[in-house]
This record gives sequence, C-alpha cells and structure tokens, in this order.
Amino acid sequence: MSDARDESEFNEDEFSVRFWGVRGSIACSSQDVIRYGGNTSSLEVKAGDRTLLFDAGSGMRYLGKQMAATAPRRADVFLTHTHFDHVCGLPFFVPFFIPGWEFKVWAGNLYPRHTLKQVIEDMMIAPLFPVPPTIFNADIEYIDFPAGEPIDMGDGIIVRTVALNHPNEATGYRVEFAGKSICYITDTEHPPEGNDKALEAFLKDADIVIYDASYTDEEYKERVGWGHSTWEAGVRLCDAANARTYVVFHHDPEHDDDFMDGMKRDVEAMRPGSVVAREGMVLKP
Repeated sequence: MSDARDESEFNEDEFSVRFWGVRGSIACSSQDVIRYGGNTSSLEVKAGDRTLLFDAGSGMRYLGKQMAATAPRRADVFLTHTHFDHVCGLPFFVPFFIPGWEFKVWAGNLYPRHTLKQVIEDMMIAPLFPVPPTIFNADIEYIDFPAGEPIDMGDGIIVRTVALNHPNEATGYRVEFAGKSICYITDTEHPPEGNDKALEAFLKDADIVIYDASYTDEEYKERVGWGHSTWEAGVRLCDAANARTYVVFHHDPEHDDDFMDGMKRDVEAMRPGSVVAREGMVLKP
C-alpha cells in the first residue's frame, strides 16, 4: 500500500503525487463535497527536483498560488485532453503570468488534427474570455505529440503514454523514476468485453494507478458511450495488471461525500489497500 499523508508532510525531494483536484466534468462547491473536494482534475508529481503537473482543471488555481510563492523555475504540464474541465485552470494559473518561469505544456490527443497552442488560443478568445494567452509572461512552449510515444524528460524521468478511449480522444501517462511508477489514466471507457488489453499491458506492475472511476457498474449501464469507466472496472484492471495501489479518481459531480464514503468502503473491501482520491492527499510509491 502507498503512503497517504496530509499536505503538510509533503517532501519535495521524493517521488510523490499530490491531488489538487479530483472531481470530473464540472467543479462543485457545496457542504456535501467538502471531505473529498470539488475541484476538477489537477495533479502535481515531484520526481527529484523536477515538477510535473498533470491536467489543468480548477484545482490548478490553488496549485499555482503555492508555486507562485517560490522562486521561478521550469516545470512541465501534461494534459490528458482539452475538454474544459481539464483545462479551465490554465488562465488562472499564477506562474504563467510571472517572468522567469519556464513551462512545456504537452498534449497527445490533438495530434495531428489540431495544435495545442491553437486550442488554448481559441479557448481564451472574446467573447468567451477577456484576454488572450499572449498576456502570459512566463516562457511557455506548447508541444503536440502522438499518444503512444515515450518521452525522456532527463534526470532519470521517463513519461510513457498511451491512447485512451474517450470522445475527442485522450492520453494516459506513466511516470517512471527511481525504479518506481505512477500512472494517470483518466477519461477513458472500458470495453464491454472486459479489460482494455493495451491499458493492462501499460499498467503492468505499476506502483500507483490513478484511474477514471466516475461511475459504479450499476450506474454505467445508463452511461455507455460517455467515455468514462467505473471503480469496479478499475479493480479488475489493476488486478489483471498486478498493479500495487489503485486510486479511485474523477469523481462524478453527483457523488456527494456520503456516497464517496460508501464507495471507499466497497473498494477497500474488494481490493484492500486501494485509495479514494481527495484534495490535499499525497501518495508516495
């Protein structure tokens, strides 16, 4: 089982993942989502002295405020895809506005039909948004790549990629560092016949698997084709891949804290050592 700790215990020198946003589809703000959190997808991975961010949902705003309190440095942002709940935090990410910061922003789902730079420009355009991306003062490079290619980040970090089953496509990631691995697989739908065999191979022997568990198997019966999976499918996939720690992620906005507590009990009973993602949680392989 991975080490789950409060954010105050986070150590920048270790291989860790911190959850800034865990919700899917749309951000939620009410008393009944306090325990798990209502912000959409945003993760921070520390690998040695490198920072890798995954997705840019509304949780990215809070991550950016913390990063802005430190000296400017370089970091990488990996997007699973550019649906709004996964990019809505980009215009509110404070380090993008601060000279001296350097970012590479990566996307594997657009190539070759679109470019990430153009998609971001189209999102931040009047009358949808008051200012264009040219307002950013950081050094930002937008990189498109075909999902399936590994990326050597240097410093002993390899980011492997895989295509996911989602409307407009999406990309899954596997970060390998110091003999350990953290996998981020969200916004994907499992096939009707069972496990996605490509994903099963991609996740083989992973230490941490963060998986799109938007629904229960029962709820999924009315949501086939929506591009999301279930927590039970995640259990089956992690078992088949011999993954170590399974993390339930991308919580449906209709699932309040009481519902999530019940899901937590169920998933822990089915696969002991599994974790339900909540904002502020830190996991170490």
